Amino acid sequence: MLAALQAVSNPQATQSSTEAPPCLNRAASLEQRWAEGSAAPTNTGGKHSLTGIYVNSHFDSGNVEVVDMADQHNIQLRIHEDPFCESDGRAHFQWFHFRVTGVKHEPITINLMNAGDSSFPRAWNGYNACASYDRMHWFRVPSSYDSSTGVFTIKHKPERNAVYFAYAAPYPYERHQNFVAEMQSHDNVELEMLGETLDGHDLDLLRIGDESPDKRKVWVIGRQHPGEAQAQWFVEGFLRRLLDPADPLAKKALRDATFYVVPNMNPDGSWRGHLRTNAAGANLNREWQNPSPERSPEVFLVRDRMDAVGVDMLLDVHADEELPYNFINGNEGNPNWSPRLAKLQDDFGAAFERSSPDFQRMHGYETDAPGTANQTVCAHAIGMRFDCLSLTLEQPFKDTIDTPDPVQGWSAERSCM
Repeated sequence: MLAALQAVSNPQATQSSTEAPPCLNRAASLEQRWAEGSAAPTNTGGKHSLTGIYVNSHFDSGNVEVVDMADQHNIQLRIHEDPFCESDGRAHFQWFHFRVTGVKHEPITINLMNAGDSSFPRAWNGYNACASYDRMHWFRVPSSYDSSTGVFTIKHKPERNAVYFAYAAPYPYERHQNFVAEMQSHDNVELEMLGETLDGHDLDLLRIGDESPDKRKVWVIGRQHPGEAQAQWFVEGFLRRLLDPADPLAKKALRDATFYVVPNMNPDGSWRGHLRTNAAGANLNREWQNPSPERSPEVFLVRDRMDAVGVDMLLDVHADEELPYNFINGNEGNPNWSPRLAKLQDDFGAAFERSSPDFQRMHGYETDAPGTANQTVCAHAIGMRFDCLSLTLEQPFKDTIDTPDPVQGWSAERSCM
């Protein structure tokens, strides 16, 4: 990533106001919203089976509901839906995260009964679930998908009494809090609280470096879609390298640019165990044309801060459920697409590919036709708003087909690349 940044020439400077945006005042008190039930997380409680097995998802980012547990060889669960998303015309779901207890040396079969109705049913093909005993090291377990029944099956014989399963290695909210606190201990890092989310979480921004007007303004944001925990692992790895005093590329990057980093754009959805939406059911990556404090305060606050300081480059970090590749998606479909932006994008991609064998440029999303890019999407909207290099980075949920790891697949450790 840092090598890719060095390859990008200085984008055209952005003229914008330097006035700091106000923090968001919540439209309704959190206590009132709790009482109304609109702020309650979707994480549900656990349930015992007749054989002493217990399933629970009542914790940070937990998501599963018990359907039937009479047979340990047919534990039937379902994934809970996000709130209905108006922009996408559906209630999303695919993320799962739960613990099974009382299973040491016991072969178990877990069936996710509604997998066929999930947001990306084709993504279950070739995907193996993540499992962990200590919530630090995550490994893959044999899994299969029956498209005729829409059931996703996980088979495992745990070596410990309790085992966690998840769609990808979770990035806990407590780790987020610890990480931003650790980062602000660096002399050249400032932690800004931009405002509050609908559930009352702080929306954190880390500014690395001084705000000299002659420096480039580089923005990195992660986890607009809360189920894409890989994005926050990437941001952590990126910042740790950027702040490594022994890294010559990092030192040069900090001489040339000020970095504005939002590690988690969607703390509400992350805590609730959502796949794609915030507490109000908004897909944040479809809110960038007209964000509002009532529906998408996260985008509203971040875009205000962008307007205040400017943007010379944006990297919006995501993960893709279906494609087994790391890749970037650009702005060829933006009306302002130009040879200058094309060269910046090509230079960035080529440098990233040289620096990481896990990154490639052959496979990705179909390129938008000229003038057809969706301006509600972050990278497209910011690329237009600031006439700058603005990219979406996608990581796999499965693994990289060219550099596979049969034990962990695409993992938290590799996301930190």
